Amino acid sequence: MKAFDQLKKLAALGARPKPPIGSTPSDVVFTENKWKLLRYRSDHVKHPRPVVLVPSLINRHYVLDLLPGKSFAEYLVSRGWDVYCVDWGTPGPEDRYVTFDDVCDVAIGRAIRRACKTSGADKAHVLGYCLGGTLTTIHAAVHHERIASMCALAAPVRFDSPGMLEAWTRTRSFDVRAIVDATGNVPWQLMQSAFHMLRPTLNLSKTVHVIDRAFHEKCDDEFLDGFVALETWGTDNVSFPGECYVRYIEELYRKDALRKGEFTLSGKPARLEDVTCPLLVVSFEHDNIVPKEAATALIDLAGSKEKKHVHLPGGHVGAVVSRSASQRLWPVLDQFFAAHNQDADGTARNVSNVARVGLGSQTAKTTRSKQSAKRDAR
Repeated sequence: MKAFDQLKKLAALGARPKPPIGSTPSDVVFTENKWKLLRYRSDHVKHPRPVVLVPSLINRHYVLDLLPGKSFAEYLVSRGWDVYCVDWGTPGPEDRYVTFDDVCDVAIGRAIRRACKTSGADKAHVLGYCLGGTLTTIHAAVHHERIASMCALAAPVRFDSPGMLEAWTRTRSFDVRAIVDATGNVPWQLMQSAFHMLRPTLNLSKTVHVIDRAFHEKCDDEFLDGFVALETWGTDNVSFPGECYVRYIEELYRKDALRKGEFTLSGKPARLEDVTCPLLVVSFEHDNIVPKEAATALIDLAGSKEKKHVHLPGGHVGAVVSRSASQRLWPVLDQFFAAHNQDADGTARNVSNVARVGLGSQTAKTTRSKQSAKRDAR
């Protein structure tokens, strides 16, 4: 009878109210074109330097703020951090000419500077997830002056590994320029199909898992909300700005230019040996999107005096947003950032400025003109 009741609950899954995805209170403190910088509200900031989260360019930012209790952003706020997150938004047809430099140099640079200015800090801790980690790594190779420390979370920097994505991008039949000329922005459906082909039976496997759990384990509202939230995020994808995508494929995947020291950002060399900030690289055992060797190459090639690699069980997404992440992953990141709230001379910075700057206005959403937004970013 209990199993029958659980199956009835599963049958009603489509009619369930949507779980509170991305619900940690936040304000928009900067916006330009389609992207925004969010600042999560807090009245108990205790760290002198903020944390800036940079998600993948092709996924929604709320994977880092999935659900109450499964939100990395919520966790950082509870630990006393002033937390910012880039929301890349949705590119329109007019964004087909947005370049790699526009995203990696201009947007990320402005996000970091704006976070520092709003928090009254000299530098920020930066975490880049997946492609966001690749972007922040390249940015840090050229602009390290405002980065206190950096975490590359499941982020590829080496693109010559024998993975399926690497093999597909190197086939002659994959004409990147022809795709972009035809579509402008690369459709999210095309990219999502590629990820599905990495594990063609994944959807079936997830269905079997949910039904099996209904019969043999606890299939409560918490589990179902988590399942629906992750599926919602997994199907809420973003198209890739065309010109940016061309360079991403041609120079990173096909030429492996970043690992070889041949990549440039806005005309300046972006060599991994020039990444000198304290560095944490995190990889996952069952990550079929970013193999371990693609992520850990940064440890070997970065010029940082202090660098650490942490390899954890789990997959590319599950290890970041699951309940176990709050015990395995998130404390590691919290401790890493906390260890670098000091100036170069080892003196701990005073947190009083953080408490004084900007926190009083967090209860209302910031509205600003494009002109003032640009002034603040400089």
